[in-house]
Amino acid sequence: MVGRVVISNAGRDKTKVMVIVKETENYLLVCDGKERRLTRPKRKNPKHLKLTNAYLKAQQLETNRAIRNALKEFCSTYEEEM
Repeated sequence: MVGRVVISNAGRDKTKVMVIVKETENYLLVCDGKERRLTRPKRKNPKHLKLTNAYLKAQQLETNRAIRNALKEFCSTYEEEM
């Protein structure tokens, strides 16, 4: 599930697009590369996330800049589909 693009459904970051960077027993750690960076990911309950069918490649998860660019590209294609 690491690398999957998700949309937050609850909390201060509601409607923000993020990517899963790590799974723990009961939580998912997500980041967006800007407010939530790789060094300090956000711990989210899976019930508060909407899973998408999109995944980021391993090279897109290496840096915050790569994550931001990949999520920006995802957002532009996601909005076109709606």
